[in-house]
Amino acid sequence: MRKILFAAAALCSATAASAETTQDGQLWGNVTLMSSFGKRGLYFLEAQPRFADGATRLSQLLLRGGIGLQVTDNLGVYAGYLHMLVPVAGGRDNNEERPFIQLMWQMGEVAGGKLSTRTRIEHRSFSRRPGDVVRVRSMIRWSHALTEGKTPRALLWAEPFVALNSQFWSAPAGLDQLRSFVGLELPLAGKSTLEAGYMNQALNDRGPNNRMNHIASFTLFIRP
Repeated sequence: MRKILFAAAALCSATAASAETTQDGQLWGNVTLMSSFGKRGLYFLEAQPRFADGATRLSQLLLRGGIGLQVTDNLGVYAGYLHMLVPVAGGRDNNEERPFIQLMWQMGEVAGGKLSTRTRIEHRSFSRRPGDVVRVRSMIRWSHALTEGKTPRALLWAEPFVALNSQFWSAPAGLDQLRSFVGLELPLAGKSTLEAGYMNQALNDRGPNNRMNHIASFTLFIRP
């Protein structure tokens, strides 16, 4: 597990060092309702506002939902859709539409903690930009209980994004971005949890400069 995290950190550093980097402090919130129906049915609904420019303005609002099937006790498959509002000052908003398929795999115990992956294939298009982009993103996530029982858990994850093609408005095909997170998973009522911590987002933009965002991230998972 340490090798994976060190590799993610090295990739993040290499991406940032490859060109002059523009940096920003941001705040991302997320509320996700996750539940099941029938014998093996699954669904989730998610709202995620993101605040940029030192967390002073709403830069994006993501609304995402999916429906899935619990194939085995450790494997779930979803299909879903995302609508992302991108506010544009003084003009019409530039919205992104993103159907996706998703695979979630609980891999078991590794180094005393729980290891899981989430792989998502997305088809990206914008209301005011021509062309589509297909992107694959795969998160590897590890959590470790700090004490016995229902207790906070240390949480680490890394998620590279790889674009399979490109448009004039997107990053070049290849590594699109890398997100890395360190924080805590806090238990709430029932099976609900709150994940809070620091996220680093290194983006591979077109042009001479790359971007890196330093993000205070809060995600509430509601599990009835």
